[in-house]
Amino acid sequence: MDLTLVFSLLFLSCLHGVSSDPRYFTSLFTLGDSYIDAGNFVIMAARMVPPVAVWHDKPPYGMTFFGHPTGRLSDGRIITDFIAEQFGLPLLQASLLNISDVSKGVDFAVGGATAIDVDFYERNKLVQFKLLNNSLSVQLGWLEELKPSICKAKKVCRGCFSKALFFVGEFGVNDYNFVWSAGKTEDEVMSHVPKVVENIARAVERLINGGAIHVLVPGNPPNGCSPTILTLRSSLNQTGNYDHIGCLSDINRVAMHHNSMLNASIGALRGKYPHARIIFADFYEPIITLLKSPNQSGVVNPDALRACCGGGGEYNWNASAVCGMPGATACNDPSTFVSWDGVHYTEATYRYIAQGWLHGPFADPPILSEMGH
Repeated sequence: MDLTLVFSLLFLSCLHGVSSDPRYFTSLFTLGDSYIDAGNFVIMAARMVPPVAVWHDKPPYGMTFFGHPTGRLSDGRIITDFIAEQFGLPLLQASLLNISDVSKGVDFAVGGATAIDVDFYERNKLVQFKLLNNSLSVQLGWLEELKPSICKAKKVCRGCFSKALFFVGEFGVNDYNFVWSAGKTEDEVMSHVPKVVENIARAVERLINGGAIHVLVPGNPPNGCSPTILTLRSSLNQTGNYDHIGCLSDINRVAMHHNSMLNASIGALRGKYPHARIIFADFYEPIITLLKSPNQSGVVNPDALRACCGGGGEYNWNASAVCGMPGATACNDPSTFVSWDGVHYTEATYRYIAQGWLHGPFADPPILSEMGH
């Protein structure tokens, strides 16, 4: 059994009739990074002077569902696509495409986006290159600019936003990756968690004050299981830093700490805004579940930590031949892999996560359980 079959019967039984129910969502607006980017990074990169090189606008990206690259960092659909399909909404397009009709939603997420403004990382020399200006606060600004296109007046806007589902995240992975890459210790990376979580919570609060009722906030995935990170760290003598799955414990401890703080912050916001429905979406446990029980999901056990698309090596990730570059190839069946390109996940993995957020057990509360309120 491959990942595409996991929960398929449950998915089909719950899909019928959902989008026609007036209690359900009429639009979807997403803020985040590359896990839910529908093409904004490709557009931003092309506008840079000189243009930033990208590879996910080339095959084999998009091979599974679309048949061509779409700017999504996967072989096919991503989490937000499955959520949109569940409610009969169109698959989101990138906000930077400047499409005329955004009444049913739009995607503001950009690959590489941070919770903390990018000038912090540049000013403190935590990065040695110019970052795209795509942080959480920037994306919130884009949403504010589009409000007149979504709603005619503030009163109307609050009404239409009350039937919208907002995604705030995932955020944090890039913030922590920049600090790790600067050679900082685990304690130093941990010290950034409160500010990252604070910025996410402020964004959620800003949306609620603007009329949002339903806000989904994903935590961080176990980045210590990423084929890219595992490859980059493989040259270091870190034998005692691997867990029983083969993931890097220090990186995953930061993710778990982030998730714990974020969950607590969401709890505080629920108390402050009892009319709002704030969902904590667990991005960590579904990945760990797939990696721990690969035979149940169709993944061949020795390949659980390998990327489907890459340029070779122990984890099939090679900096000189990343997915989309000459020399990189894709596996025959992405549905039997958890990781697509060493950083992002396969469509099958995203489907599994989306079902866990819709129905449980990977969301508190599950999205569909909120629909009766």
